Amino acid sequence: MSISSVVIVGAGQAGFQVAASLRQGGYTGAITLIGDEPGLPYQRPPLSKAYLLGKIKADNLAFRPATFFSEQNIELLHTRAVEIDRQNQNVVLANGNSVDYDHLILATGGHNRLLSIPGDDVEGVYGIKTLADADALSPRMSAASNVVVVGCGFIGLEFAAVAAALGKSVQLVDRGDRLMARAISHEMSALFLNAHQSWGVKFHFNQGVSRITHANGKVTGVVKENGEELPADLVVYGIGIIPNITLAAEAGLEIDNGIKVDANLLTNDPHISAIGDVACFPCIHNNGEHTRIESVPNAMDQARSVAARLLGKPSPFIATPWFWTDQGNLKLQIVGLSTGFDTTVTLGDPSSQQFSVLCFRKDHLIAVESCNRPSDHMAGKKLLSRPAELTISEASTPGFDLKAWEIAHRT
Repeated sequence: MSISSVVIVGAGQAGFQVAASLRQGGYTGAITLIGDEPGLPYQRPPLSKAYLLGKIKADNLAFRPATFFSEQNIELLHTRAVEIDRQNQNVVLANGNSVDYDHLILATGGHNRLLSIPGDDVEGVYGIKTLADADALSPRMSAASNVVVVGCGFIGLEFAAVAAALGKSVQLVDRGDRLMARAISHEMSALFLNAHQSWGVKFHFNQGVSRITHANGKVTGVVKENGEELPADLVVYGIGIIPNITLAAEAGLEIDNGIKVDANLLTNDPHISAIGDVACFPCIHNNGEHTRIESVPNAMDQARSVAARLLGKPSPFIATPWFWTDQGNLKLQIVGLSTGFDTTVTLGDPSSQQFSVLCFRKDHLIAVESCNRPSDHMAGKKLLSRPAELTISEASTPGFDLKAWEIAHRT
């Protein structure tokens, strides 16, 4: 079936990438990219680190300059999509206009999970999701002395590292018993804990936050669930995101921890795909279970997969998931999904901050975590993109070199 018009809702990494990949692949039909933020589509990972440190300016965040969109004939609309009319195949916009589509791609991403506690709306309490968030936070960051971070996932820890580097007193509160508990092994978690503590960050594990104290409309402290109050003139939270499913749900698309799609990233409507943080897809790296992955590489890989399908080259989405986070002088790179691992093998010395953890499930390598060991990360990506035969016994051999083993066992 010929597709003469593609509409993309969401102008983040996934939405931009699918538009660019379509043009790169030779698609000549109409492309409309709908984003509800002003300005050009931009990259978000630097917002919680390099951008706040002033190492990258707003102009350098854009994926491409304005000329790219005009030259590639990609119509960029700065408005909000409010309804999908599946019967007539159009998207209704907040400004009252509508855009027709032959194929619709939902790349609506997610929004910050809110603290939802008394005082969370006072001045000095921020989440970091958009450029506007970072711009509002920046001047407060400069003036702050006592910073409390709620949530020790990637975003919270990236920000904590930045605040500590700027000489702030930083305390971090999390309900879990260790940092990045949902994402990494105990061994890697311990390395990052030691590093953050060496930078002066103080941790409060197994604790939630019950309320924000304030005076004259400005934050003064954070009260933990045990009643202890931490002084704060700035509070930043990163407690996860909630997928933006409202548009899809109201249109009758199937929802399951996001917008549910098949192996080709198609929804239950054959004219609509979903990609990126909002898409819940059957993941071969998670025993085929429907999985939603929040990462830039996943967004880009899914965008390319959908573009290829629309260009007449369909194939199931099987890309190996990978992630990264930069915290201070530490770069953590993860390939694979470590859910359900039962054995780990470590490579290197954590005290040197060049360290990798191989995660196995039933003697099958399922994930590689690497801190400042890029060669291990690259070897892990290659191994996990094919049936990996590395055993726990082999990996535990003294002097084992993951890169060398991968090269020796290429087929």
